[in-house]
Order: sequence, then structure tokens, then C-alpha cells
Amino acid sequence: MRLELSVVLSIAIPVGVALLGLLVGIVVRRTVVARLTRAAAQTRSVLDDVVLAAVRGPVVVWFLIMGVYAALQLVTVSPALTGLIQRILLILLILSITWALATITAALVDAAARRAPEAVPAATLVTNLARIAVLGLGVLVVMQTLGISIAPIVTAGAVGGLAIALALQDTLANLFAGVHILASRQLRPGDYVKLASGEEGYVTDVTWRQTTIRQLPNNIIIVPNSQIASTITTNYYLPEAEMSVLVPVGVDYDSDLEHVERVTIEVAKEVLQEVEGGVAEFEPFIRYNTFADFSINFNVVLRAKEYVNQYLLRHEFIKRLHKRFEREGIVIPFPIRTVYMAKQDSVPRGE
Repeated sequence: MRLELSVVLSIAIPVGVALLGLLVGIVVRRTVVARLTRAAAQTRSVLDDVVLAAVRGPVVVWFLIMGVYAALQLVTVSPALTGLIQRILLILLILSITWALATITAALVDAAARRAPEAVPAATLVTNLARIAVLGLGVLVVMQTLGISIAPIVTAGAVGGLAIALALQDTLANLFAGVHILASRQLRPGDYVKLASGEEGYVTDVTWRQTTIRQLPNNIIIVPNSQIASTITTNYYLPEAEMSVLVPVGVDYDSDLEHVERVTIEVAKEVLQEVEGGVAEFEPFIRYNTFADFSINFNVVLRAKEYVNQYLLRHEFIKRLHKRFEREGIVIPFPIRTVYMAKQDSVPRGE
């Protein structure tokens, strides 16, 4: 009876210690980590939020590993089995730490991209590459821990990589095209672009395979990175987001052009200062360009803060200019065509 009790205790105590480590990990995550997370949310630093979010999951694994390791000291097993279990625990510890570091790295890269988009592209591809780099280092550390030589794997990977590259030509082309797009800084998430094929909108993200563009009607266009890299693309945010807005206008030939210019510029200044999206400090101007069939035509040059602001500026400018022209007696003529018909003498039939 005593022998059976001792056997039960020899099993129950180590199992209890391992489960206690798991329980402590859960309690720490729900209490200590949760309180630290709430406290970190009150600070301006991003680092503490990122670190706590990354360790929230692995902390349970770490306490479980400690519990299993402590339980292993309370049981009598063969040295070979003890060494195997310890090695497994070490590998789990390395992988969990690597995962946490990869999450922290990706989050920091994303935060840096949001704070300084001109320095780091705010794209999924960049954060994924950062995460993969850290995970790759973790795998190498695990292989070193297991005593596995890396050189044969690198050699085999070079041979197998050629076959994989041939099989995944399109995928790799899109991957390298995405890296090129972000590295060249000619197209960034948030930019308004127009492709040679006619699609246009805001770039929302660049992934390892595709670039997503949100159109003004709120539709999403998905374009392979290789196509983006090889097509002619107009970026309305480079070299800056501000852009000129041209509004064509025509007035009657009897108009006083000096008066027309003065009135038009007054209306244009009013629109730029009062309408959202207008550059208030910009000095608008007009340029006469054509003696047309029924009017003298000119372009009014306004300035918008970004591409989509031009629509509201044109809308308000045309309304206000029409009203002001009517008040000033300036005529915007209708298209007129004069037809001259030659008269012919009537000839009696039969003669």
C-alpha cells in the first residue's frame, strides 16, 4: 500500500508542479501583464505597448517550461530521457522568445513607418520581411543548439532554390517587384496614383504579391506588383501632394478683358481661402489662350492641397464665378453658328 502511494506521489507531484507553472503563467498574464498593459496605454512611448503585446502569449509558455523543468528535477528518469526533455524545453524557449522578438520587430517597424513614412514605407511587405528575418535567425539558433551543421543545408538550399525559383517565377517576380517599388520610394501607401490602363485611387498596401488601390467610389483594385513595376504610373503625391487645378472659361468678344481678369482672380482668391482643400496663400492667375469660334477662352489656375480637393474647388469656383459674372455684366456666350444660304432663281417645271 505504501509502495502504491509512493508511486502515485512520485507521479502526482511532478505533474502538479508542471500544472502549477501553467496556472501561474495564466494568472500572470491576466493580472500582471494586463495591469502593465493598461499602464502602458497611458504613456506616450510605443515600445512598452509593443513589448507587452508581444509577451502576452509567450509568458504562459515560459512559466509552463519552468514548471516542467522543475518537475523534471523531482522524478527519476534515465539521463538520456532527461537530456531529451531538457533539449525540447530549450527549443520551445528559443522559439517562443524568437516569436516574441519577431512580433516586437514587426510592430516597431510598422510604428516607425507610421511616424516617418518618408523614411520607412508603411507596407505589409516591409513588416513581414522584418518578421521573417528575426524568425530565420531563431531557426538558425535552434539548429545550432541541436548541433546541426548549417553548411550542408545552405548548399542543398542553393540547389533546391534554383528549382523553386523556376517553379515560382511569377511569385518571386511579384515579391522582388514589391521590394523594388518600396525601395525606390516612387510609390508609397497613401499616395494617389493613376495607372496607364486607367485605374486610379489611393495605394492602401503593398504585400509580397500585390498592390491594393482604393478607388474614390470605395472599391478596391488588386494589381500584381510586377505589373505595377512595369507600367507607366502617375503619382499625384510626388514631388508633393499640392497640385495646380486648371478651370477653362470663355467670355464674350465684347468683354473688357482687364475687367474679366480682375473679377476672376477675386473670385478665385475667395474660393481658395474659404473652401476646404484650397491653398489659401496661393496667388491664382489666368492665362488667355484662344480666340475661339464664339468666345475668348482662358484658363484659371487654382491650387489644391491634394488630388481629390480639385473637385470641390472647381464646383465652388464655377458657381461663384457664374454669379459674379452675372452681377458684373460679363457674358459667357452660348455656341453660335451662322449659316448663309445662297438664293437661287426658281425655274418652272417642264421648261
